Amino acid sequence: TKLNFSSTLEEERHVRANDRDYNERFSYADNRIKTAKYNVFTFLPINLFEQFQRFANAYFLVLLILQLIPEISSLSWFTTIVPLVLVLAITAVKDATDDYFRHKSDQQVNTRQSQVLIKGKLQNEKWMNVRVGDIIKLENNQFVAADLLLLSSSEPYGLCYIETAELDGETNLKVRQALTVTSDLGDDVAKLADFNGKEVICEPPNNKLDKFTGILYWKDNKYPLDNEKMLLRGCVLRNTEWCFGLVIFAGLQTKLMQNCGRTTFKRTSIDKLMNTLVLWVSVLSKGQFIFNFWEYLQWKELTINAVFSGFLTFWSYVIILNTVVPISLYVSVEVLRLGHSYFINWDRRMYYSRKDTPAEARTTTLNEELGQVEFIFSDKTGTLTQNIMVFNKCSINGKTYGDVYDEFGHKVDITEKTPCVDFSFNPLMDRKFRFHDSSLVEAIKLEEPLVQEFFRLLALCHTVMPEERNEGELVYQAQSPDEGALVTAARNFGFVFRSRTPETITLYEMGQAVTYQLLAILDFNNVRKRMSVIVRNPKGQLKLYSKGADTILFDRLDPSNEELMFTTSEHLNEFAGEGLRTLALAYKDLDEDVFDEWMKKLLFASTTLENREEKLGALYEEIEQGMLLLGATAIEDKLQEGVPETIACLTLANIKIWVLTGDKLETAMNIGYSCNMLRDDMNEVFIISGHTMLEVQQELRTAKERIMGPSKDKISSGLDMEKTELYSSDSVFEETIIAEYALIINGHSLAHALEADLEQILVDVACLCKTVICCRVTPLQKALVVEVIKRHKRAVTLAIGDGANDVSMIKSAHIGVGISGQEGMQAVLASDYSFAQFRYLQRLLLVHGRWSYYRMCNFLCYFFYKNFAFTLVHFWYGFLCGFSAQTVYDQWFITLFNIVYTSLPVLAMGLFDQDVNEQYSLRYPNLYRPGQINQLFNKRKFFTCTLQGVCISFILFFIPYGAFMTAVRDDGAHISDQQAFAVTIATSLVIVSSVQIGLDTNYWTAVNHFFIWGSLAVYFAILFAMHSDGIFTIFPNQFPFIGTARNSLNQKIVWLVILLTTVVCIMPMVAVRFIKADLYPTQTDKVRLLQQATRRQGPQEQNLRRVRRTSSRRSAYAFAHQQGYGELITSGKNMKVPTSSTSTYPLSSQHLITIFNHEYTIPKYLKLKLTWI
Repeated sequence: TKLNFSSTLEEERHVRANDRDYNERFSYADNRIKTAKYNVFTFLPINLFEQFQRFANAYFLVLLILQLIPEISSLSWFTTIVPLVLVLAITAVKDATDDYFRHKSDQQVNTRQSQVLIKGKLQNEKWMNVRVGDIIKLENNQFVAADLLLLSSSEPYGLCYIETAELDGETNLKVRQALTVTSDLGDDVAKLADFNGKEVICEPPNNKLDKFTGILYWKDNKYPLDNEKMLLRGCVLRNTEWCFGLVIFAGLQTKLMQNCGRTTFKRTSIDKLMNTLVLWVSVLSKGQFIFNFWEYLQWKELTINAVFSGFLTFWSYVIILNTVVPISLYVSVEVLRLGHSYFINWDRRMYYSRKDTPAEARTTTLNEELGQVEFIFSDKTGTLTQNIMVFNKCSINGKTYGDVYDEFGHKVDITEKTPCVDFSFNPLMDRKFRFHDSSLVEAIKLEEPLVQEFFRLLALCHTVMPEERNEGELVYQAQSPDEGALVTAARNFGFVFRSRTPETITLYEMGQAVTYQLLAILDFNNVRKRMSVIVRNPKGQLKLYSKGADTILFDRLDPSNEELMFTTSEHLNEFAGEGLRTLALAYKDLDEDVFDEWMKKLLFASTTLENREEKLGALYEEIEQGMLLLGATAIEDKLQEGVPETIACLTLANIKIWVLTGDKLETAMNIGYSCNMLRDDMNEVFIISGHTMLEVQQELRTAKERIMGPSKDKISSGLDMEKTELYSSDSVFEETIIAEYALIINGHSLAHALEADLEQILVDVACLCKTVICCRVTPLQKALVVEVIKRHKRAVTLAIGDGANDVSMIKSAHIGVGISGQEGMQAVLASDYSFAQFRYLQRLLLVHGRWSYYRMCNFLCYFFYKNFAFTLVHFWYGFLCGFSAQTVYDQWFITLFNIVYTSLPVLAMGLFDQDVNEQYSLRYPNLYRPGQINQLFNKRKFFTCTLQGVCISFILFFIPYGAFMTAVRDDGAHISDQQAFAVTIATSLVIVSSVQIGLDTNYWTAVNHFFIWGSLAVYFAILFAMHSDGIFTIFPNQFPFIGTARNSLNQKIVWLVILLTTVVCIMPMVAVRFIKADLYPTQTDKVRLLQQATRRQGPQEQNLRRVRRTSSRRSAYAFAHQQGYGELITSGKNMKVPTSSTSTYPLSSQHLITIFNHEYTIPKYLKLKLTWI
């Protein structure tokens, strides 16, 4: 595979169609993608290199080498090599498995089939064999294989429709149009094959999804190319039978892949801390070894070469004391992480039965990090929402429809079991449509005029294109989901939009075909926030129908509508309070003479060259005055189940949730209100929309001053300057708790805010706000936002998304979560964890994440405690053995202590322990806080455990030592031989360790009991076996101390010493914990007591109810709607012309207006702002 890594040096790209020899001179990337890290030959060296980058692995490798030297090793080499190989092997198998799935995914994509024009014929080729300069044929519903220049399509004028969900998360259709000179090529393979030698010169590969600049040289002419003529990899061809495109960028150089970001090696903060601690322990040990070396030099009179012997002894102690951080620690950590991952996979409450999708931990190394998340970066479309618009309620002539009431007149909550309205009277109904208020159907059947006019407006005032595949099987192609929902509602209530031409719209009104003459479309734009149509009905009456934002339409109503306007406004407030997207509807009867005069003005304005848009807008405004209000609609942008409750719960856990979306600002804000992330009772919502760096800087500074101003004033009034500086940060924090702010920033403003000069102020303002929403952001900007927070806040970040446009964000965050949604599996394949619904994130973090963090921290604290207690006994013994590197314990005890005697109890605690159960973990989200501030395991906690271990080692050594100084056996013989002393200390250590882990365990299971008491039993069984006559007979050199165990442990004095040692080791810790829990209880202590008190009442589920908001803010018109579709429809360019006649429709005055528009300007549909702005 040729990969062009010099693309950063490429100043411009030269491409010739159908000329592979010419294009290969530039070594452009082919169309193969590679996300895997290894292959068969590179796996072993690269993986080992990565693993030995962990300080611990390198440290144990050095120890292994030292243990292979007989002169300095007092322990066998197998005590290190077995666990080291085990750790390396487990990690390697896990990495190989992950990479296998990446290879499988790559292979699946690379082997997709495309039709490529080769040597004048269309041939099926795998995607990976496609080259820059090839001409490809795409068919309807196919993915675009590479970044293509659109040459021709099956639609008139070279138009084609694409869905860009994997690029920007939007599912509404976008329009692309080929150059006129290339659209004439059609699907004539001979002409397309003749298109060789024609050169395209364009920009080099880059990650800008919304920009493309290039020039096509053909027939001695130059034709400018822009983004509207490009089909990018990841798009899907829709409603277009076929199209042909020229490959400009392929493989890793496509804009999608340029936005994907690098796959980085993710490590948890605990991993990094452990590396630091291992380094510290190593340095401290070296200091101890130097002390030992100095002591050993006192033997110089008795040795030939004291310095050399001391040097060897130094390294002997390096080996002996390495058990402070044994490699079994890392084996145990990997086992715990694997177990925690399986708990996530097995969790039935994170299983989505509708799609048969369980939760999946796709990595095993980040589980405890799930308990430390401070920032969540979430996509919107498909992650928070279902991407489904539903006609939910409406208000017609002052009466609301959509609610269901019982026989007592009380409103009933609508559930899946609530019976739906019977639409069987309508043979053209959409069977998926659900509505529950039968009174609206009754009003339709009673032929109430205003109700009929309401749905007639919905069926006429839109830019939807119908497609009737079979008789009565209608499919609506809407360029915004809002419009699709409204037209579908009208369809079901008996006003079926059936077909359209540039001049007519045909409806089936209660089964009767009615054709309206379409005279004008007054198109939507972001300023007007409304859309109108002017039609002539079969009776010859002229009607203007309009729909749009209520704040806009209410100002244009006839004064006689004032009372109805107030009533409808109350209904709109109620709808908006439920998070619904609202529109107001109005109509107007037009006088023929007035309309003719207005049309003349419109024709004149349409043909002017200066200020045309302003003049047309003024004329639209003129005729849209004095309208009569019909009512309002309420559409639900269906959130995924449990999204508001999940966000509320995570917010209570002090997790900040940022929404990063490619949608428009209004759409993002509306979802913010639906999720209760935005509320009307917030102090202020800051919208950053500056187009220059200075504007963005000023807006951010203003926002910061507005937030911090009050707190500064409070402080300054009572404190001097020095105290002001000292307390300002705390006061600001308190202020942000009392006052709530939100920040909404647009993509073009974010580009400036992410510059180095503005980074810090962006982070400052964003972190002072309760809610942050970034809209119109590119995939790469999503990743940059994550990187900025990682860099400035040093907090654990989590990114969650469901599409290819979220991959770079998922890779950049500490933890990436993929939702297996409607936009493919790219996000899942790039993620660390995956599941089917956003609401499962709450359980992943507050239950599995918090437990994993809690268990891992308890495990590490106990592990370091017991190993310091175990190892430092050698240090105290060194004072009595002349620091000769003689060990207290026998070699087998040293080998088995961490592997057998104490391994299973600590694993059981690390796998099963709970401070509180899952119900209380969800009910009290603030229990999550300790993980965010790294409270349960940090450097201070490590030193506390170390100090405790040092004290225990001191007690373990000196109590038996003092007792054995004068103790005698029952028969009067002296008891203090070295092996009896070792057995006593070893037995005391194992018992103390077992009692301590019993105290540390909060949640006892049968496994805990079995492992703790079983480990004690195993210890005594092995102890007596190693000192038995039988084992000595078989292995006399390895087990020379016959009968030591039974001779020691049958003495009362020995058991009294063991008991005394255990009590002195344990009782201080018991006392400290009791006093601390009684006088200074933590939140966990309080909740645990509450749990114990209510245990008999049974588990109680969390009950976070969605807060109903009363909002004065309502949705603007069809957020996903785009300007320009009205002109596209009236021009007829998006409609197929029947081959049976050359002229299908007579030209009306409106059609002439459109033609004049196209005579004098570039058509709007060539400059639709449908991608990133």
